[in-house]
Amino acid sequence: MTLTCAAISLQGFIKVVKNKAYFKRFQVKYKRRREGKTDYYARKRLVTQDKNKFGTPKYRFVVRFTNKDIICQVVSSKIKGDIVHTAAYAHELPRYGLPVGLTNYSAAYCVGLLCARRLLTKFGLADKFEGTEEVTAEFEDCFVIGEDEEGPSAFHALLDVGLKRTTLGSKIFSAMKGAFDGGLEIPHNEKKFYGYDADEKEYDAEANRERILGGHVATYMNSLAEEEPEEFEEKFKKYIASGFTADDMEEKYLAVHKAIRESPEHVPTEKKKPADLTKEKREGGIRYTDSEGNEKFINRLRRTLAQRKNRVAQKKAFVINSLADGEDAEEEDEE
Repeated sequence: MTLTCAAISLQGFIKVVKNKAYFKRFQVKYKRRREGKTDYYARKRLVTQDKNKFGTPKYRFVVRFTNKDIICQVVSSKIKGDIVHTAAYAHELPRYGLPVGLTNYSAAYCVGLLCARRLLTKFGLADKFEGTEEVTAEFEDCFVIGEDEEGPSAFHALLDVGLKRTTLGSKIFSAMKGAFDGGLEIPHNEKKFYGYDADEKEYDAEANRERILGGHVATYMNSLAEEEPEEFEEKFKKYIASGFTADDMEEKYLAVHKAIRESPEHVPTEKKKPADLTKEKREGGIRYTDSEGNEKFINRLRRTLAQRKNRVAQKKAFVINSLADGEDAEEEDEE
C-alpha cells in the first residue's frame, strides 16, 4: 500500500487537452482540404475579387497534369461553383499532327497555345490579339497589347498551378508560355522558365525555345540510337511508327503550332450510346450482336441482396459437390 501511494505521488500532473470542450468546438476542414486536393490559402487569393469591381469575373488559367494527359482551362468562380469558359487537352493534339509525346514539355506548350486561341476565338478576340506567332521564347514583359489601341483590353488571367511544385523549368510554365504566346495576358516573369540561371541571374531564351520545339527529345533519341539501338527501337517505337525523327522534330512542332492557330475550335466526338434508352432501362442492360452474329446482353442492373446470397450459396454448393465427387473417385481407385 505504501509503495502504491509513493508511485502515485511521483507522477506529474497531466492535463487532458482533448476534453469535451475541445470536441464541442472542433470544426472540420473543408472536404477538398481533407482529401488534399485544394490549397485554399492560394485559392482565396486567386478567386477573391476587389469590391470596387463588383461582379467582374476573376479569371484563372488552370493547368493540371495526369499520367497520360495535360489539361488547360480558363475558369472563373461564382458562389454556385466554378465556371469553365474553355478547356484544351493533350489528347486533342493528334488532330493537329502530334500523335506522340503528349505529356512532355513541348506538348504542354501546345496545349496552352490551343487553350488561349480557343478562348479568344470564342469571345471574338482572336484577330485583335494574335500573340507571338514565331516561337522565340524571349521575355520582355508580361503585357499583351492588341492591334487596336482604342479596342478591348487583353484577356487577363492568373496562373493556377494547384498543388504542383513550381520548380524552375517545370512543364507548368511551358503551358503558361504557350497561352501567353497565344494572346492571353498572364502576369509572370522569366525566373521560372527553363534556361534561367538563378546564380548568374540570366535567361537563355534559345535553350527554352529548343526545349519547346522538342530539342531535348531529339538529343535523347540521337544518343540512345548510337549507344543502345535495341532500346531505342523499343522506347521510341511509337515515334518511329508516326514518322517522327530527331532531325525533323522542330519542323513537326512548328507545323502543330500553325495548325492550332488555323483551327483552334473544339470538335465534339461521336458518343457511342444505345439507340433505345427506354428499352435499356426496362430490360436493365444492352442487347447487341457481335461480329460473329451472336446475340449478347450486358447487364447494367446491380444484384439485389437476395440474388447475391443465392449466388454465394450456388458457389458453395458447387465447391462442396466437386470435393465430394473427387473423394468418391479416390475411393473407387483404391478399391
